[in-house]
This record gives sequence, C-alpha cells and structure tokens, in this order.
Amino acid sequence: MASAELPGPDSLLRRTLGEWRIGLVAWRLLVLQTADPAVAAGMAHFSTYRAHPWRRIEHTMDSGRRLFFSDREGLRREVARLERTHRRLAGTDEQGRPFTALDPAVRVWVLVTLYECMTAMRELSGRPLAAAELEQMYGEFRAVCDEFGLSGDLLPATAADVPAYVDRTIRERLEYSEPVRYLLFDMLREAPAPRRLGRLKPAWPLMRTVAARTIGALTVADLPEAFRERFGLRRTRRAALLSFVLHRGMRVLTNVLPEHRRYRTPPAGNSSAPRPSTAATDRPSPPEASPVRIPGPRRRRGADSRPARLRTFFHQVLDQTGDGRISSADLQAMAHNVCWPLELGPEREARVYAAFETWWQHLRKGMDADGDGEVSCEEFVTAMLTGIDAGPGYLEQGLHVAVRAIFHAADADGSGHLCADEYRTIFGGSRVHPAELNHGFRQLDHDGDGRITEDEFVRAFTDYFTARTDNTAGSQLLGRP
Repeated sequence: MASAELPGPDSLLRRTLGEWRIGLVAWRLLVLQTADPAVAAGMAHFSTYRAHPWRRIEHTMDSGRRLFFSDREGLRREVARLERTHRRLAGTDEQGRPFTALDPAVRVWVLVTLYECMTAMRELSGRPLAAAELEQMYGEFRAVCDEFGLSGDLLPATAADVPAYVDRTIRERLEYSEPVRYLLFDMLREAPAPRRLGRLKPAWPLMRTVAARTIGALTVADLPEAFRERFGLRRTRRAALLSFVLHRGMRVLTNVLPEHRRYRTPPAGNSSAPRPSTAATDRPSPPEASPVRIPGPRRRRGADSRPARLRTFFHQVLDQTGDGRISSADLQAMAHNVCWPLELGPEREARVYAAFETWWQHLRKGMDADGDGEVSCEEFVTAMLTGIDAGPGYLEQGLHVAVRAIFHAADADGSGHLCADEYRTIFGGSRVHPAELNHGFRQLDHDGDGRITEDEFVRAFTDYFTARTDNTAGSQLLGRP
C-alpha cells in the first residue's frame, strides 16, 4: 500500500500549525495531553519539566517541526527517535498501575490533541474551518500519523469523528492529576527566567506572576467544555473576555502581517537532509540548560571550592527532574539532552545512554546509603569528596565513562577531536554568550591548535571536580568560574 502524500508548503496543516498564534493554545494542548494517566505518570517519573520547563518546551516544539515540516526521510528519522526515547518511559504510577509511553491508545491521544488544538484555535478566533477544510487538514494530518505505524482503527476515521473521540476520551480516560494541576496553576509561577529576557531578567518575578495568571485563565477558558465540566473548572466572565480579545485580536493582527512575519515556522519548513553537527548555524536549537554545561558556584575567597562546586553541579546539572534528589531517571534525562541536538543514530545514541547508566550505577553504589534508589545532595557531595581524595581511579569508574561518551557523540566526523563548532553544540545555547564560549574553548585547548582532544576534554571535567581553587581550566568550561 502506497504511503499518502505528506503535507507540503501550501498545505492547510502547515499554514495553520506554523502561525505564531498557535502559541495561544499551546498550554491547552499540554494540559489535555498530560491529563492522560500514562502521560502524567511519565512526566512525574521522567520529565524535566519542573526543573527545566523552557528546555522541555523547546524540545517539544523542535520535535513538532521535524514531524510536520519535513519530507518523508526527516519524518521517519524523527519517528524512530521518538520510538527510542519513549521505549525507556515505562513503569508503575502512584496507584500501582503499569504505564508505557508506547501504549498505542496514549500515542493516538497525544497526536489527535494536536489536530484538535489547531481546529480549536481557528474556532476560538471566530473563523472556524469549514467542514471541507477540516477534512482536508485531517487528511494531511493522517498522512503524517501513518508513519507511526498505529492501527487505523484507533484514530478517528474522519474529521467529523474527532469531536466525539475527544469527548469520549475526556469522560472515560482522562484524570485531573497533580501534573495537570501544576501545569495549570503553578508551573509558570515557579519557572526560572527564560535566558532570552536579557536585561529584562530582573523583572521576571513580576512578569511571571502576570503571565501565570493570564495563561492559567486563558487555558481554563479555552479547554473543552466536557473537560471543565468533569473536573469542576469554572470559566469566569473575565477569562471568557480575555479569550475573546486575545484570539480575535491575534487573528486580526496575523491577517495584516506580511507573509514572512506571520509564521513561527515557515510553511516551507526546513531541509530534512542530514545536518552535520559541526555546522554552528544549521542545527536544532540547543536546549535551554544543557546537561553537560558546568556552572560556576559562588564561594568564599581562599576556601576549598569543591563542596560549593559539587552542590551547584548537583542542583543545576544532575537533578534534571527538580525534586532535590537524583535517580536513574535524572541520568537518563541527561543522556537524552546530550543526544537531542546531535541527531545520533540508534547505535551511537544507545552508547550514550549506556554510559550514563554506568555512571548512575557507580553513583548509586557508593552514595545511596539508605538503599532507596535515590541520592541526596549531601550524599553526593560527601561521597564524591571521599572518592576523589582516595585516588584518581574513582572518577574513571563513572564520570569519565559518561564524559568520554559525550565526546564521541559530539565528534560527528570521528576525527578524534572537537572543533569549536562541535564544542558549541554541546555547551552552547541561548543562555551562554558566544564570547564566553570562545574563552572556555581556548581554556581547554591547552596546546592552542584550535581543537580539543579527548584527553583535554576529560581532563577539564576532572579538574572541575578535583580542583581546590577556581584557577584551573576545568573550572572555566564556560570561560569563567
């Protein structure tokens, strides 16, 4: 059976999904998806959305671009990557129910909610799609979904069947869990400042309070009536007015903008040809908080800088889930964030995950004193200092395994060294100034030949953990301690 033609630049799906105003229903989409018990359990156990919300959102947007704005090769590459990632997301929820991200019913719900939110955006703006347009866009949407290999019986047969499917799923399957409540009312109130705020960063505490109230009210107002009814969420008159003004105002603004200003993602999309990791200007957006960027702690002058540095490393790097403790899920999240911007193949990706699991087992063995499968900050700091003081072999058994895996993953051309662009792929991002990156690169490039060898890379991480002062190159992986 021949595959259906994928949506192209002139498709209704791309033109709808690519508009800036899709952001108005983004939080609505997250809430609907998270209300599925399996999604909520996966977020509670594995997701970094509490500690690194902006990175998590960036990854979601990036994956959407790859799925709906690529040719078939790029689409299949992204589907395969999602399959590998979701295979690791399984376990038992707080009520003892088994869950897996590969459950076909869960995957269908996550996909269909995206289509439903696109139609809701148009309806809320006062210009709903006509029946023929709905069928056209749903056909384009189904062409992408076909690549997931899901049974056709699970997906609504036509666009006209989608509302009944959504209503039935809300009433029979969805739950108002803690992750749903957190997304609606607390996530933005606690979120760190986006690094792109620049000079406006000091105003973030006030800005996030306003943003949290606005987005929370808008989301509740825009959720399907069946959802609000089942979980007792009230749509106030003020929230309804806010929704009316924002959606219709954005529709008017969008319609008067020139074509190149109208879209967050241009309908033409991006080339799906393999992109070399060495190209600094042609790669996926790096995460907001890379798991291997090493931050510099504040310390008292003349004091041993290791304890403060280790605590900073624990909270800003290791504790990916933001619960104050580390477990296998945190190390697996780090591996995911290493692999994400590099577009690794299955075998290279598996080596990174295996290396981080080795590191976790080394940490757990020496630090999990109470045997609960988790490590606290103080357990980490105490055990690390004890191990480091015992001899250099301590880091080789765990940290060095993961660091070498990072190096080989970033070394896209297999040259045995990292050039400046490969270094930026791992350590870069919107929160790091290019000059700072360049200085950090020069600090690690001991012989000044314009590249970092594996030994230089490993030595930098070793120095970060072992140096008693901040004067070594390893304590300046970003150019300053």
